[in-house]
Amino acid sequence: MRGVIVTILLLTAGVVGLLAQTAPTGTLNIYYIDTEGGQSTLFVGPTGESLLVDTGNAGDRDLGRIVETLKTAGVKQIDHMWTTHYHGDHVGSLLALAKQVPIMHFYDHGKPSPMDRIVSAAFLTSYDELNQGKHTIVKPGDKLKMAGLDITAVASANQFMRSNLPGGGRPNASCMGTQKKDESAYVDADNGESAGFVLSYGRFRTADLGDLTWNGELDLMCPTNRIGTVDLYLTSHHGLEKSGSPALVHALQPRVAVMNNGTRKGAEPGVFRVLRESPGLEDLWQLHWSYNVGLDNTPATFIANVDDNATIAGILLAQPAAGQRGGGGGAAAHMPAYLIKVSALQDGTFTVTNTRNGFSKTYKPSR
Repeated sequence: MRGVIVTILLLTAGVVGLLAQTAPTGTLNIYYIDTEGGQSTLFVGPTGESLLVDTGNAGDRDLGRIVETLKTAGVKQIDHMWTTHYHGDHVGSLLALAKQVPIMHFYDHGKPSPMDRIVSAAFLTSYDELNQGKHTIVKPGDKLKMAGLDITAVASANQFMRSNLPGGGRPNASCMGTQKKDESAYVDADNGESAGFVLSYGRFRTADLGDLTWNGELDLMCPTNRIGTVDLYLTSHHGLEKSGSPALVHALQPRVAVMNNGTRKGAEPGVFRVLRESPGLEDLWQLHWSYNVGLDNTPATFIANVDDNATIAGILLAQPAAGQRGGGGGAAAHMPAYLIKVSALQDGTFTVTNTRNGFSKTYKPSR
């Protein structure tokens, strides 16, 4: 009898131990903040540690939205401030934000591309003063240490990951037929310098590559996919056709894509086509209804910010100006502005919520 009891106790201990290993220990929350076609994304880890990626445009509008999101998320300091690159739609509110919220450490790709003609020299001077003593220039393969998460830089300063992340290392068939583009005329060359990363929380994986351009995507992903697949992909470069190549998107095979577009910026037809042809994509969520694709937008349920029906009808029915997709201009800023929130568990389950209408969809682990 004593032997039976011991056996039962051992079996019970084994089951409890297994449950302890597999049960979620917390939640990773991701907030895609509406910066009208810029980027600002807040990650709050399972222990409350925070990572903010970019700060949108200059001015009270985006600054206010970021500060409000920090308050909503219960974030009193930014533990990690990651700047993908130095364009105004990604660093516009950084200096002003630092006056309102303590920033503990800064990460970026280093000096901007010398070919870029739109980076602000005044910003760089102030930024250098701000980050003294708490600054890391990231290189591919570097880790950002954040409790409970695995965050690996895969691109930075036009250099790319050459070792394999877990799940990576296979030949990328999507490279065949994807040709490089002529990027010699780009005045915004710092896009290609973007510092991007892959973040894992248990079985959940997501990628943010900033505004990495088409050719950089090919350098990163071809001929070998060193990243593997992800569950959630933030569309590169706001959904502009300068980025979002099949070599990247089809190899990542995201189940869900989030597009940080504006009414007139990003969300271009070619990017929609690549996404909809991507194997395994279940849903596209957009920060804005886009006039660049009109009726081809994702269903409105999945769009955080939508103009009123009369405005949309007026735009769709208007005669487009020369060189313009669609007619008219759409609203410059939505008030209130809504965001897209993602809550992920260690087992790979994640829920996406549109804060405009409260619609949520949960994605169970499938890999």
